[in-house]
Amino acid sequence: MRRGLRDLPLAESPGACCDCCSDLSWPHGGDDLPPLAGPLPRRRFLSGLASLGLFVTGLAGWGKPGLAQGRRRVKLAFCSQLLCIIPYEVARHQGYFSDAGLDVDLVYVRGGTAAMQALVGGAVDYAATSFDVALAAYARGAQIVRFFTTGRLPLFALVVAPKAAGQVTRLDQLRGRTVGVSALGNADHVLLLYLLRRAGVAPESVHFAVLGPNMYEALRYGQVDAGMVQEPGSTLVEHAGGRVLVNLMDLEQARRYLGGPYEFMGVAVRRDEWEARLQEMRDLARALTRALHFIHYGTTRLIIDALPRDLIAGGDRALLEQVLARNRLSLYPEDGRIHSDAVQRVVQVQRQGGVLPHPVDVRPLISNAVVDSL
Repeated sequence: MRRGLRDLPLAESPGACCDCCSDLSWPHGGDDLPPLAGPLPRRRFLSGLASLGLFVTGLAGWGKPGLAQGRRRVKLAFCSQLLCIIPYEVARHQGYFSDAGLDVDLVYVRGGTAAMQALVGGAVDYAATSFDVALAAYARGAQIVRFFTTGRLPLFALVVAPKAAGQVTRLDQLRGRTVGVSALGNADHVLLLYLLRRAGVAPESVHFAVLGPNMYEALRYGQVDAGMVQEPGSTLVEHAGGRVLVNLMDLEQARRYLGGPYEFMGVAVRRDEWEARLQEMRDLARALTRALHFIHYGTTRLIIDALPRDLIAGGDRALLEQVLARNRLSLYPEDGRIHSDAVQRVVQVQRQGGVLPHPVDVRPLISNAVVDSL
């Protein structure tokens, strides 16, 4: 019998997980930065998951004719951060899932931990989350296997506010300064601790301000000196006169500060369903591999065209194109192979940040068997 979400061995308190994202907002240009499109319509709620707080965006049929008969229907949940979802929406929009004989419901949830809970609780067939989330779940007993990766860098940059940009040009100049993070113990906070220690800065010499995932205004108005920011906040702060101190979304900077790629977004399945779903997983991997190639070799305009209209309606499309043009070759791999060195970098950062209280053997958590069989 599959367990319900309340039975999961996952931390529930804010900051206890290593979640990276919580909403789908993509701001307009200008000062106010309102949410992109507000709450998703009620009609799009997955009826079987409504009580769990999960929601879906009408994904299977958007922009396409009626579903063909005979496709295998699967539910794939993932955290709702725009740069994370791009490979999945490209695979859907370009028909790669359909070509593989799959009817994939892309289930948008508020944060990677919720996606992982849905997987372990049996509410969905697959979960795409940051590796931090998968590692935390696995360390607490979740029987899962990650078999494909769609993101190889963390979606964070350490950005200095415009008012402090002239005084803070190095990591060691953050001593005595106030730095914003989404929550203590979250992925951005743990990565910041790692960067500070690497620069010889004692974390206790820095003041951490918990600001949630959207800290653009706090940086722009100088309420904090620096912050761990996702896109498009990083670009917007830079345009406002701020300084990007460390951009972990850039592969060269990731090599400098982390040692190389850092396993991030990827797909997991329940371990006890591995054999039964093996062909389905191969089909899913083929479709996502085609999507990753499209992201590398297609134009940014075509990539954005693959996104559901309500994700970018009213937003700053030019800004999104700029962000994608700068980051896509770094953020997204060309295939779904999971690299052990990238995995070990996550483990190292999590151990140093105190998120993993004891050594964890991650070998049962990851497998390249599906990718190798393509």
